[in-house]
This record gives sequence, C-alpha cells and structure tokens, in this order.
Amino acid sequence: MNWITKIIKAGEKIKSAIHKRASKEDIANSNWTSCCKGPILKKDLEKNLWVCPDCNKHHRINPRQRFDILFGKNNYEIFKTPIPKDDPLDWTDSKSYKDRLKSARKKTGMDCGMMVVCGTINNIKITAVASDFEFLGASMAAAEGEAFLYGVQYAIENQTPFLCISSGGGMRMMESLISLSQMTRTTLAINELKDNKLPYLVCITDPTAGGITASYAMLGDIHIAEPDALIAFAGARVIQGTVKEELPEGFQKSEYVEKTGFVDLIVERKDLSERIANLLSILLKKNSVISTEENEITEDTQSLSKIAS
Repeated sequence: MNWITKIIKAGEKIKSAIHKRASKEDIANSNWTSCCKGPILKKDLEKNLWVCPDCNKHHRINPRQRFDILFGKNNYEIFKTPIPKDDPLDWTDSKSYKDRLKSARKKTGMDCGMMVVCGTINNIKITAVASDFEFLGASMAAAEGEAFLYGVQYAIENQTPFLCISSGGGMRMMESLISLSQMTRTTLAINELKDNKLPYLVCITDPTAGGITASYAMLGDIHIAEPDALIAFAGARVIQGTVKEELPEGFQKSEYVEKTGFVDLIVERKDLSERIANLLSILLKKNSVISTEENEITEDTQSLSKIAS
C-alpha cells in the first residue's frame, strides 16, 4: 500500500466518523435535544416545562414529569396497579412480545404504559392517570386497561374527580382482541364514574390516536388539549387515500379539532394546573359564584364560558 492510498483511506475514515449518525440511545442519554432553532440543552427546556421558548412546541414528557408539573415535585402518591400475565398469545414477530415488554420496562422504569396517582390541586383531591409514549408508543393492552380501571375504582371509592392525560397510538395488537376489549372496559368504567356524579376530565396530548381516541379520550365531561397536539383516529394519508380528496391543513391538530367541537379548551402546559383547579371547583360546586340551587345551571355555564375565554 503506497502513501497515497493510506491518505485516501485515512480521509475516508475521518469522513465516516464525522457523518456517523448518533443512535437513538446516544441522543436519549445526551444533555441535548433539538427544536426549531437546532440543539437546545435539556436542562433549559426542562426549566420551561419542556416547552420550546421560541416556537412554543410542547415536547412529549413522561407521566412523572407531567404529575410534577400538575401537583408539585413528587407531591403525589403513585399506585401499584395489577399486571396481568405477559404475552397471553405468545406473540412473536421480528422480536418476541416478552422481550419488547422487558425493554420498555427497563427504558421507562414502569411496569406498564400507564401510571395512576392521587394528588391535590388547590385543595381538590384528584385521581389521575397518564400514559408514557416511550412504553411501546403508549399503546393500550390488558395491563393498561387494569391500570385505568384501578384508577376509576379508587376515584369512586374516595369520591374524587378523575383526570386522564391521554397519549398513544391506539390498541396494542400483540394482544389482539384482549387489547381491543380495553376500549369497552374503559368506557364502562367511565360510565360508572358518571353514575357516581364524579367529574371526568381529559387532557389530550401529542399524539392521541386510534382506539384511544375512539374510546376513553373522547368521553370526558370536558376535553382539554395541549397546543398543536395530534388528535386522530386513522392517519392523514390513510384518510386522504380513502376519500380521494385534499384534506384541510392541520386538520388533525388540536386547534382544528377545537374548531370542529371535539375539544373544549386548548391550554398551555404552564396554565394547566390552574385551569383544571378552576374547572373542578365549578363542577364540584366549590366555586363561590354558585350560591343557590336555583342558579346552578346558569352560573355553571357562565363560569365555564369565562374560563374558556
């Protein structure tokens, strides 16, 4: 090998090292992430509640981060929810379902894709559930269904309102009909909440899609959404290919969904705790403007209108 060949090969190695793409694991473990203007320190983003200070993008966050924002740092009780048998159908594709669950648990530190807690906002005790998109796309399976039902049962037994922070791509088809049955189970649980006159609030976050949108995420007494959240059933390309028509720009974003009546309020993350407290104070008739039985309907409507504006 002559000296020219050595130089060329060395140059190729340097070029390859420069252009080598970082793995997802490298990015996840680094101190940086990216947004509209390029790299941004995670600690700076965290100070702003994981919202970009330049473009106002609400980055995805995990349940602990959400509950820290809502209730205060570690100021809530996390419940241990029932975990059914892993992999009931012995599913394997490119990787076994058991291995996928094992990886998701290691990555998130959660037993399933949903976390159930109880906390307090403005002296109102709340039972809440939130999904982690890092856990198999926050898809819904038997364990997540059990977590949701556990939270509802706790809310009923303790007479607390129930808050669902939705996220996920739908049902987890590694469990087939077992997964799909969670749509029915969560719907029946919500009906029990309503039979007990307990408020059911839904905060829709990016992304909420598929069977999640088709069940518990759209059954709230009030639907709140974060800005620019994807809210859909089927994907935009699937819909466009089916109807053979151009779709309105951003028609699956929370702002458009609000205009069409499926979302009541769009609330920025920094205002979420206060807005939920105000809504619950009205729904639980703890608001000072509701003074007489006679005026309840009128005052409820007026107060909710003020909050929405």
